[in-house]
Amino acid sequence: MHCVKNIIKVSRPLIQKRLLNNSAVNPATSASAASTISNKIKEELHKPGQDIIKNAFQVNQDNGTRPIYLDAQATTPTDPRVLDVMLKFYTGLYGNPHSNTHAYGWETDKEIEKSRKQVADLIGADPKEIIFTSGATESNNMAIKGVPRFYNKTKKHIITSKTEHKCILDSARHLQDEGFDVTYLSVNEDGLIDLEELEKAIRKDTVLVSIMAVNNEIGVIQPIEEIGKICRKNKIFFHSDCAQAVGKIPIDVNKMNIDLMSISSHKIYGPKGVGAIYVRRRPRVRMDPIITGGGQERGLRSGTLSPPLITGFGEACRIIKEDMSYDQKHIERLSKKLMDGLLSMEHTQLNGSKQHRYAGCVNVSFAYIEGESLLMALKDIALSSGSACTSASLEPSYVLHALGADDALAHSSIRFGIGRFTTDEEIDYVIKAINERVEFLRELSPLWEMVKEGIDLNSIEWSGH
Repeated sequence: MHCVKNIIKVSRPLIQKRLLNNSAVNPATSASAASTISNKIKEELHKPGQDIIKNAFQVNQDNGTRPIYLDAQATTPTDPRVLDVMLKFYTGLYGNPHSNTHAYGWETDKEIEKSRKQVADLIGADPKEIIFTSGATESNNMAIKGVPRFYNKTKKHIITSKTEHKCILDSARHLQDEGFDVTYLSVNEDGLIDLEELEKAIRKDTVLVSIMAVNNEIGVIQPIEEIGKICRKNKIFFHSDCAQAVGKIPIDVNKMNIDLMSISSHKIYGPKGVGAIYVRRRPRVRMDPIITGGGQERGLRSGTLSPPLITGFGEACRIIKEDMSYDQKHIERLSKKLMDGLLSMEHTQLNGSKQHRYAGCVNVSFAYIEGESLLMALKDIALSSGSACTSASLEPSYVLHALGADDALAHSSIRFGIGRFTTDEEIDYVIKAINERVEFLRELSPLWEMVKEGIDLNSIEWSGH
């Protein structure tokens, strides 16, 4: 245990390097263009001053190459301080926290209640209002399905938006199959809902409004406090998917009149496989559980809790509350540097609001190239073209469609996720790499030739095959 305990004593730069060396994905590449760029990458890595890039781009027999990590919306690396807290629960403290007749159960139950308070303190809640789950997807399902089903005799209508996470939209469609009415609010070109449209959509039988705080693809921050006031005034329950917001922007469930909130541990440098749902006690929120059994977690989510995961989650909440100011300044500075470097290129645009947004999520469209081609060309940088939960689909982002982007622009968009352990040197490298490879891919495009010649592409009549 001593070597792990020492991790938390090292300076922030050393923690950054440790986490950087442990981050990995390996996008496959097969196109000849990608092969050409791959050779350029190797040349770049051998230039002086690229030591940190060499460390990031290590060869691993199991996972291939290990690129720079800029996909913080998909997941964040577990903070070493979190791991240190978790390890003892895999060896000595192995008791079932629901075994209330002996010390093995008492000691793990005590630690879980400590973690429950750490989660509650982060969002201004009472610990009794925190229900542990497997993550935000389960929490979202509990809220969207559980509340309407409980009140289904008198309330048959819910309201959400078109840019919600896929698990919210799928849960809403399941309710429609059960006979509920669902209103999907549109967003403007900045990705924000219209509060007047929300008020007009409210009916006498509206039971729940669900609007996410920070969008997982474009980082737009919705006016949560104003939405909460509208819901409270109309005596409607308000749920918010805060997986991308908790620990990154200030959240106070009482000030914002939030009745239910979904949280995920692995978005805030905690372990995967654990999360929570906040369920308000006064005024009381009632719901049908979607998992039944032993009656754990106030009967709302049965099943044996995992002490290692929950204590890691609690520690991650404690750390991110303590470090929030530092993290915000660090991420905002790197975000500005990245945006300045990318948006200085011609025919690029930031997707979503410039003012109402979380700085760590930067979604940029690069016109006249395919986003998938650019991802293939950037095998030394771990990026995404949208939500990790829908990355298997080749369809253009429904979130960008909702903002009014056409298929071509939606297909040319890349999401950059900046986190606690991202460094200046990495951002400098990414800006340089993006500039070079966008230019390279555009030169391969006949559309780019027409644009440079001043031809209006909208004036061309394309023939079918």
